[in-house]
Order: sequence, then structure tokens, then C-alpha cells
Amino acid sequence: MKLSVIIPCYNEEETVSPLFDELCEVFGERRIDFGVVFVDDGSKDSTSKELAAIAKRAECPVKVVCFSRNFGKEAAIYAGLEQSEGEYTAIMDGDMQHPPQVVADMVEYLDSHPETDSVAGVQNKRIEGCVLSFFKRSFYKIINSAASVEFVSGASDFRVLRRPMVDAILSVSEYYRFSKGIFSYVGFDTHYMDYVARERGGGKTKWSFRKLFRYAMDGIIGYTTAPLKFLTTTGTIISIASFCYLIFIVLKKLIIGDSVAGFATLASLILLLGGIQILGLGIIGEYVGRNYVETKRRPIYIAKRIIKNDDKEA
Repeated sequence: MKLSVIIPCYNEEETVSPLFDELCEVFGERRIDFGVVFVDDGSKDSTSKELAAIAKRAECPVKVVCFSRNFGKEAAIYAGLEQSEGEYTAIMDGDMQHPPQVVADMVEYLDSHPETDSVAGVQNKRIEGCVLSFFKRSFYKIINSAASVEFVSGASDFRVLRRPMVDAILSVSEYYRFSKGIFSYVGFDTHYMDYVARERGGGKTKWSFRKLFRYAMDGIIGYTTAPLKFLTTTGTIISIASFCYLIFIVLKKLIIGDSVAGFATLASLILLLGGIQILGLGIIGEYVGRNYVETKRRPIYIAKRIIKNDDKEA
């Protein structure tokens, strides 16, 4: 098989069938031998029924991995990579925002550039609000200034990988997964291809601002210890400043004889230091909590069933 296409799905009953038909049309015209791995991430609607119907009517190899509950997109990508069999593996969303024509262009680029290991899609023009765009730019600036690997702004999970890179990604079996960081961590030569995302084919976006913020924090905590270093630096600066202020108060008392005044100043300092301590404990708790979960060695996902259109169900 030339290409395995991984499509994570969560409540995408309106789009999976049109997307599959478009894949068949585009890859048929380009004469690309392909198969599809759908991962149903615990959908609450009829997505699993739609995927089973696709597997029943499909003429190309189709697998449907149904999770026992919602484990998240990162787990769905990992499951899809495990089930992929092609020389190349593509990752794309199930909402039809990623054009199949771009996937075919990525495959052709890899064919003509054997030194390149993957092609990643980059959105230089996004249709989103100014506030969300500002926070995304800030995220990339922060993480690139602190992390040991590079994060390309605008690059997403939409990409095509060669088999050696897929195997390298699967070897990174950590529970808290951040695919953008894993893609950079394993290395390999990546070409970044511009594309324009389409409108959703149906349904609603699953990414709220809160989920995006949490996802960004997972990336920062997972790929840098900068927050811990920030606490060390901040604590050192505050300790030096406090010691200097202590000397100033003592000298003022001995030389001038003034009594120590300023209840408001004292209260403000106590509140400031208390807030910094609580913030520090929260940051440390994030790292300790992740270590706690990792040591349990829980599975990244649990598959309730795997449907195949060759033997119907395994």
C-alpha cells in the first residue's frame, strides 16, 4: 500500500462519508494506492454507524478503530499510526477542512524528494479572531524561546510521513502526548507546504478557547522546564530584594531612629509573596502530577472494537 490516511473523528457524522468519497475521487484521479484508518474517539452521535457503513461499502482497505470512550485527538492519532500500513502515512481531520488535493500534493512531493521524510501543512492565513490569533503567536514565541526543539508557527497535525518517521513517533509512548512536540522531537527532514483550510463540512468545532489554552500548557510543560527555572530565578531575585530591604530598615532605625511604619506596605508584600508561592506550588504540582500519571503506565487508549472491510470485524 502506498498511503495510509489517518482520520480522527469525534462527532463527525455529517462529514465522514463525504470526506471518504472525496478521498476516493482525488486519489483515484492521481492513481494513488491508499487505505483509510478512521478512529472514532468515543463519539456521542452516529459517527460509528457511519464509519461502519463506509467500511462495508468501501473498495479500498478501511479500518475503523472505535474507542471505549473519548481519549482525545492525540490518542486517536497514536492509534491510527499503530494501525497504518502504508509506505506513507497521512494525518488529516475528519471535518473536511483539510483538502485531499493537498494530501496528494504532499505525496507527490515525497516521491520527487527522497531526502525529505515528511511534509507538513502550514496555514499562513487563518480565519479566526484577533484575540485567538494573538494568543497563538504568543504561544509559539514562548515555547520556542524555552524548548530545545523548534515549533513552526502555523504547522498542524496535517502532514504526510514516511514509514521510518512513523515508527519513531510510535516509539515515543508517553501518556501526555503533544504531537507538534513529538514531530519536532523525533527529528527527520520536514518540508512545510502552505495550504488554505476550508470551511467545516458540518458540525461544530471541538476546540474551545479553554481547551486550546490547556493544550498549549501541555506543550509548554511537556517540552520545557522553563516554568521551574522561572520560579528559581524569581525566588532568587525576591530573596535578594528582601535582604536589601531588611538592611535598609535596620539602618534606618539605627541612624534616624524612625519606627518602622507602613502597614499597607507590609500587607502588600505578604500578599505578593503569598501569591507567588501559591503560583509556584501550582506549577510544581503540574509537573509532579504528570510524573504521577506516567508512572502508572496506563494505556494511551482502549479500543472497544476494530472494524475492517476485509474480515468485517476483529
